[in-house]
Amino acid sequence: MILPLWLKIVLVLGTAAAMEGFAWWAHKYIMHGWGWGWHRDHHEPHEGALEKNDLFAVVFGGFSFVLFLVGYYVFPPLWWVAAGITLYGIMYAFVHDGLVHERMPIGWVPRRGYFKRLVQAHKLHHATTSKHGAVSYGFVLAPDPKKLQVKLRALRAQRRADEAR
Repeated sequence: MILPLWLKIVLVLGTAAAMEGFAWWAHKYIMHGWGWGWHRDHHEPHEGALEKNDLFAVVFGGFSFVLFLVGYYVFPPLWWVAAGITLYGIMYAFVHDGLVHERMPIGWVPRRGYFKRLVQAHKLHHATTSKHGAVSYGFVLAPDPKKLQVKLRALRAQRRADEAR
């Protein structure tokens, strides 16, 4: 099956864009849910270059690799979907691991604009070290930090009220 160039581009870019929705869902319901055992060390100070949380990248990369194989040998559109997932993974690695957490030597600290907002939103996500009560689960789309601060304060007040009962 030969795919036209426009369809390949739509599959790659559409999948990369859709990955933000999947990443938000996976971060909130898997990483801050039943997968907290792997994700916890990402919210805590630790030694070394690797985190248990990096196992999620291995799993998602393995899934993408399988899609590349199935796309190559069975159903070509899946190859381009896998390329979109991989593109998102590369963006995630540079933005989240490099820019936000400085796990790569990017050497740039954004002082204004969208990337500053993205860093602030993710830092507010890390304002809690527990499984519950976090804000901003996305990786590329960053909500307004001022709104996130209000939501974070409300979540903390709710937790205190629950503990007082």
